[in-house]
Amino acid sequence: MAYPIDLTVKPYVSAHFDEMTNTITYIVKDPNSDHCAVIDSVMDIDYAAGRITYEAADRLIAEIKERGLTLDWIIETHVHADHLSAAPYIQDKLGGKIGVGEKIMVVQETFGKVFNEGTEFERDGSQFDALFKDGDTYMIGGMQAFAMYTPGHTPACMVHVVGNAAFAGDTLFMPDGGSARADFPGGDAAELYDSIMKVLSLPDETRLFMCHDYGPNGRAIEWETTVAEQKAENIHVGGDKTREDFIKFRTERDAQLAMPKLIIPSLQVNMRAGEIPKDKDGNPVLKVPVNGL
Repeated sequence: MAYPIDLTVKPYVSAHFDEMTNTITYIVKDPNSDHCAVIDSVMDIDYAAGRITYEAADRLIAEIKERGLTLDWIIETHVHADHLSAAPYIQDKLGGKIGVGEKIMVVQETFGKVFNEGTEFERDGSQFDALFKDGDTYMIGGMQAFAMYTPGHTPACMVHVVGNAAFAGDTLFMPDGGSARADFPGGDAAELYDSIMKVLSLPDETRLFMCHDYGPNGRAIEWETTVAEQKAENIHVGGDKTREDFIKFRTERDAQLAMPKLIIPSLQVNMRAGEIPKDKDGNPVLKVPVNGL
């Protein structure tokens, strides 16, 4: 696949860190217009109380309005298992199209069964406005972006490249954080390694923006690195580490990890493009499958 890389385009990137979920959401602006995209938004949930709020999304909306920007896209790098998307809330306030990788249908089929969803739950990705294939392009104002298919963490993961900036989702963490787990249904450590290598085949100077950071060893939260830094320093794939080394480490490490705290509400909401499921009377409701994950 020959991707349309153009490092001469340098988008303005505004990062918003969500402390509750360690998620970084981005506003990505075309340097030559007032158009922008939002990548990996967050909806707030108090899971114990069953309460949904929108403080994180409202901060994004406020910045976009204050700067007089037009929102073209609300991008999901994948179906997140650790936070809920605020995409429909943001779309209602600002417009824009919601986009995700076309393999969302695989995720919907898998977790439609886990959550015992009925026939009213469409498994064709129709909840989203756009389903991206590997190499698909789209415009943010006059700035071209493209999607790279990067499965392994989930079957629907995509890295979005906008000029000299790439938004890695959970395919990579900061160099001292390594990589994301590959043991969710549909995940695969070998595929994840191959996807990481695809990302690291981008030009060395490409800016890489992470979806999550957990501040390993107590350092301050960070989210921006480069392809060159990842190739040299990533603790899971950098330097002389081999594909076999990665698969062995990732498989053994994943077997020790607990499930994310918000996986049950996150999957139900995110496979619906951020919509909360409803019962037969139209009331928002979440299911808890027992021994299903």
